[in-house]
Amino acid sequence: MKPLADKIRPNTLNDIIGQKHLVGENKIISNLIKNKRLFSMILYGPPGTGKTTLAYTLINELSLEYAFLNAVINSKKDFDEVIKLAKTKENFVLIMDEIHRLNKDKQDLLLPYLENGVITLIGMTTANPYHAINPAIRSRCQIFELKALKEEDIIDALNKALKHLENIKLDDDALTLIAQLSGGDLRSAYNTLEIAYYSSDDYHITKELVTKINNKPSLYIDKNDDGYYDTISAFQKSIRGSDVQAALHYLAKLIAAEDMDIITRRLSVIAYEDIGLANPSIGPRLNAAINAAERLGFPEARIPLSEIVIDMTLSPKSNTAEMAIDKALNDIYKGSTGKVPKHLQTNSKDYKYPHSYKGSFVKQQYLPDELIGRKYYVPKNSSKYEANLANVLSKIEKMQ
Repeated sequence: MKPLADKIRPNTLNDIIGQKHLVGENKIISNLIKNKRLFSMILYGPPGTGKTTLAYTLINELSLEYAFLNAVINSKKDFDEVIKLAKTKENFVLIMDEIHRLNKDKQDLLLPYLENGVITLIGMTTANPYHAINPAIRSRCQIFELKALKEEDIIDALNKALKHLENIKLDDDALTLIAQLSGGDLRSAYNTLEIAYYSSDDYHITKELVTKINNKPSLYIDKNDDGYYDTISAFQKSIRGSDVQAALHYLAKLIAAEDMDIITRRLSVIAYEDIGLANPSIGPRLNAAINAAERLGFPEARIPLSEIVIDMTLSPKSNTAEMAIDKALNDIYKGSTGKVPKHLQTNSKDYKYPHSYKGSFVKQQYLPDELIGRKYYVPKNSSKYEANLANVLSKIEKMQ
């Protein structure tokens, strides 16, 4: 028996739920269909956002022949057979799930046929392709991000699904709760609805029944455009503001959502944006905590994550490195560059090698003439480490 999600999978773009930035009048995907053209692409986004549905809809709308492979499950032999089939067809499409886990052997096998157009690839992944997918594959594909569905999108989809369940009665507050608990994952919402339907005596789904099936509080896994990103924002601002209790609260919400990726990426930003030179050892300590968390997985991952968040929140803070590079970039973008001094140019005989001088320092000009006297890095005395950097900088400036 097919799951509800498969029974009601859309066949046309008009039936796609959400993703209005890609699907709709004059949107990219819709225009591809309108112009009867398809290019290799990677669809990435959270679970249940419609990646597989969109891939099959594109195939259906353009009446293309295709094969489906999973980068992990299917063998190299399976890939060989698909390539042989593609050579006998025109406009052949390969739909590939978990493309971020494509190993080198399969990748080397596939790449030539992507380049010569024998295969058009639609890859699907929950991982950020800019970090997780090999550049050789990524450079040959257009990347489209699918976003977590909003609560109203989930409710709309559930209402449409009701006609596939006979004699169902769904209370409004139960409908809302299912949407909230889904965390933007439509497949999860369909599964909850179907389980509730078959686990009730009279096909009457109440809020109480839904709670018994899934009792995780919805506030933990709210991934709508406001609550989810507000939580991430509050997480960083609490660490920046040294409020350890608040930081742990928002960490707990993200842990309950089992969103390891956003936790580790956000902590990596904070380590260098907000703590920086006030405590440069935080970077290696954070990497160790991330490695431990990823090896352990949830629920044990909560322990190293909690430890590093406490450490980071109570650490001294400095944003001087960020401020410094932003000032330097601002000069570059405004065209304030100037020429490299002649004695610093390649193979110049006038360059003075600092290691040949006492204290490994010799007075000479490094900035272009147009930027002499420009100050980008302005240290703070936020920690002993940066105070020491300030002293070193002051001595060097005096010698210059």
